[in-house]
Amino acid sequence: MIIFVYPLFLLGTVTPSLIRFTMSDVEESGRVAGRLGACNTVGSIIGTFLPTFVTIPAVGTSVTFLIFAGILLVLGALYFIFTGGKKTAVIVCAALYVISCIFGYNAKFAFWIDDLTYEGESVYNYLQVSEDDREVVLSTNVMIGVQSVYMKNDTLTGMYYDYALGAPVMASKEDPKVLILGMGTGTFALQCRRYFPDAEIEGVEIDEKITDLAHRYFSLPETIPVTTYDGRAFLNASDGKYDVIMVDAYQDITIPFQMSSVEFFTLVKEHLNEDGVMIVNMNMHGEEGDDDTTLYLTDTIASVFTDVCVVDVPYATNRELFAAVGRDPKDMLEEGMTASMAPDLKRMMQKLEANLKRVSGGDHIWTDDKAPVELIGMKTIDILIEDEASYYKDLYKEKGLKGLIDDIIG
Repeated sequence: MIIFVYPLFLLGTVTPSLIRFTMSDVEESGRVAGRLGACNTVGSIIGTFLPTFVTIPAVGTSVTFLIFAGILLVLGALYFIFTGGKKTAVIVCAALYVISCIFGYNAKFAFWIDDLTYEGESVYNYLQVSEDDREVVLSTNVMIGVQSVYMKNDTLTGMYYDYALGAPVMASKEDPKVLILGMGTGTFALQCRRYFPDAEIEGVEIDEKITDLAHRYFSLPETIPVTTYDGRAFLNASDGKYDVIMVDAYQDITIPFQMSSVEFFTLVKEHLNEDGVMIVNMNMHGEEGDDDTTLYLTDTIASVFTDVCVVDVPYATNRELFAAVGRDPKDMLEEGMTASMAPDLKRMMQKLEANLKRVSGGDHIWTDDKAPVELIGMKTIDILIEDEASYYKDLYKEKGLKGLIDDIIG
């Protein structure tokens, strides 16, 4: 409110003011208003498409703000210069603009971190790559969250990707055909390549810059093809059949509605081979009975697939969902575990089997016609914040303000 209301209020006065100042008599009011309205429409089109497709991909968000601020400044300056008035104001504004360009822009957004391997942005995401002796991590959030990870010592990640490996085990093939919708930097693909070396793997990732980072920092080999496309559009254009389809396109509350509906999951089902398995990574699950995104996704998927199981990832907000047709994923997992399996993978699968729960669907179903993912996502965030805040509320009631401060500082 503080940042945007004042400039937007001023910008909102421009068109009415121009109509007033450019009208010499009432008879030409319609013509003047029409011309200004046309200019306003053209400006809106330029302001929508030029940043989205040209300046933000080329120079980033911060420089885009400065470019358009400079354009507005030039237009105002030209008026005052040619009308011979208020040149002092023009000089002051120009000086402020130059100061903003010098001191108000910093290519390093996460200024509190000194040792980032890479920081930048794409059309879709803020991108941050960090690295240590053990792993390389991609984050598309500013301060929290891990979207992809590469383990330098070829171990399991300790994250939801380990549980997702249950899907190729369930498929019970030495050479499963795997499709990953939401490839990221290829964490799941590399894990599949390690434990199932004969697997045929391909990915779909809408953000081409993430794919570039995958090849540059995350050791994703060129032999694993990645298509830059929307996941659902890819399935619509493909006739391929797969043993495993991983849907990993959900990030916090950023859930593509077109990849959350009955129609989408029906499309996934049509691209699975017999005894094929779909694995879905869902984020921000609440407690049992919460009206959250995972409940809606689970009910929606269960209306398409006859057999659904879920497992919660410890110390995380991820929930992994396995879906099949005609066979119970838990039974498929038990049958797929073999004596020749890598020891660390076998331990992981035993852990998955012990915590995998069968679920049945309800009536919380999303369709192409009605999928209010943002609304439900915000409700989910409210639930999570309330759960986190309850600890501090109880602490405040018990120990007062000093106890609360001591706990936070400690």
